[in-house]
Amino acid sequence: MITTIVQFALAEPISLGEAAKRFRSSAPKYQKMPGLIRKYYIRSEDGCTAGGVYLWDTRAAAEAVYSGEWRTRVAQLYGAEPVISWFDSPVIVDNAAGGAITAAA
Repeated sequence: MITTIVQFALAEPISLGEAAKRFRSSAPKYQKMPGLIRKYYIRSEDGCTAGGVYLWDTRAAAEAVYSGEWRTRVAQLYGAEPVISWFDSPVIVDNAAGGAITAAA
C-alpha cells in the first residue's frame, strides 16, 4: 500500500467553511476510484495550505490518477499546482474498524 500527501499553497487563505464546501463538491469523484482505499481532505489551520492524504492499493493506481486530468482540475479549483509526497504503508491500524491491523501483501 502507498500513502500520498498532496499539498498546495493557496493564493489567499481559505476559511474552514469554504474548504468544506469545495471538498464536498469534489468528494463524489473519489467514490469507487480504482485503487483508492481512503482519502482525507486537509486544510492547514491558517487556511493557506490545503490538500489530501490518500491511501492507495498500489503506486500504479495513484500515478494513473495523478498523471491524468486530476492535476489540471486541482490547479483550476485551488489556483495552485499540487505537490505530492510518497510513502510506503506496510502496516495500517484502523481503530474505526475495531482496531483492525492490515499488512501490505
